[in-house]
Amino acid sequence: MDCEIELLPVGDASKGGDAIVVRYGTVDSYELMIIDGGNQDSGKVLVEHIQNFFGHDAVIAHAVLTHSDADHASGLRIVLSELRVNNLWLHVPWLHAAAARQYFKHKNWTDDALQKAIMKEYDLIAEIVQIASDKKPPIPIYFPFAGAQIGPFHVLSPHQGVYTLFLPQFDRTPDPDQAAIEAKGFWIGKAPSPAARLFEKVVAKVQKWFTESWDIERLKDGGVTSAINESSVVLYGDFGPGRRVLLTGDAGVMGLSLAAYHAEQAKFPLQDFMFVQIPHHGSRRNVGPTILNRFLGPSQPKESPSRFAAYVSAPKDDDQHPRMMVLNAFTRRGGRVIATQGTSKIHWGGFPVRPNYTVAEIIPFTPKVEDYD
Repeated sequence: MDCEIELLPVGDASKGGDAIVVRYGTVDSYELMIIDGGNQDSGKVLVEHIQNFFGHDAVIAHAVLTHSDADHASGLRIVLSELRVNNLWLHVPWLHAAAARQYFKHKNWTDDALQKAIMKEYDLIAEIVQIASDKKPPIPIYFPFAGAQIGPFHVLSPHQGVYTLFLPQFDRTPDPDQAAIEAKGFWIGKAPSPAARLFEKVVAKVQKWFTESWDIERLKDGGVTSAINESSVVLYGDFGPGRRVLLTGDAGVMGLSLAAYHAEQAKFPLQDFMFVQIPHHGSRRNVGPTILNRFLGPSQPKESPSRFAAYVSAPKDDDQHPRMMVLNAFTRRGGRVIATQGTSKIHWGGFPVRPNYTVAEIIPFTPKVEDYD
């Protein structure tokens, strides 16, 4: 079985997202999977792209939403409305209200009231679920938790029990019970307010730069992203030795560590990939040397040949993503780093090259990287 992976460009400036088309099988017998739909505009482009290359009667075997952020979810409404989709995989936050209720700060919630409060805040997910339910016939909905199998892909993370600990920490759910969650070892904290995030972006524009050599890595462990990002679906596809695929969504160090643990328990080989998605548009908050060594292996000698393709989805005008120290970290470990930055990028994975496609530019190791702070 071959596996072709195409990342379509999503958004501009700092408003990026993900929209990925996966084709697996053979030239004469293949299935299609969509992983995230990006924003609404990219959803339209995604539908046109599928129809142009695979026909107006193309069937999507599986559509997967990695997590509930709008820059991943919005475009799926267009996909579900305009294409035939056989199976939809996503997390539905309010369905976990009863299991997560003990981890919310206020203890006077009833299961029903909490469920309604969460559903109101995640109206985009509710709309996606409604579109799937209204189709003729309805599109069956499944929940992508660790252990599930989606076509040739195995879900490594999140575990359903851990998702209930992440849920109260989402930025649009009621306040969490920090002590109760800390006791379980999964405290992340609510994401910063929009005002705080804006201030952070303004400060970050006053950029300082440092030099980095092949042997001196400035990327640090300890990066923290949001709970909603940590709930991202992490997928592992095994197409044979040296042909394994890792798709990470916006997962951070905690989500990736849980994914690595699940892979190790299931005896799935790590450090043997042909394709790896760099998480969250190349953010330095989502990876560190330890988790990269665990998944990809340690840094290689400088002149070593590349061992896998590392793709990152990032808008062309985003001055914050991808971080060069992150791209350097993947390059050190044997990655050929390729970024969307306004154009579709594809890993053929055994399928023939399409007409009019050119060779993608590889981003080289650079000695100039951003100040970590």
